[in-house]
Amino acid sequence: MAKAKVKFHETPNPNAGKFTVGRTLVEGRSGLTFATARDAKDNAVAARLMAEPGVASVFMVADFVTVTKDDRATWADLAPRVQSALRETL
Repeated sequence: MAKAKVKFHETPNPNAGKFTVGRTLVEGRSGLTFATARDAKDNAVAARLMAEPGVASVFMVADFVTVTKDDRATWADLAPRVQSALRETL
């Protein structure tokens, strides 16, 4: 199976980044929010993302993931790691 094409997009919120993945992650209009590693333990994608240092929360809906970073993290460091984690789990 081909690796997912993961693209990073900045958002108006400097602490939130949108990652499009080119496939449906969550069916329907309702999204999934994971605020802690414990919340994410039953979702492989969210659990992998929450394990990345600097990730504060994960929101998934349709074909994208929004990651909120903590204040100490920079997108220059975090975005490539999140993209890699998404490719690994998709």
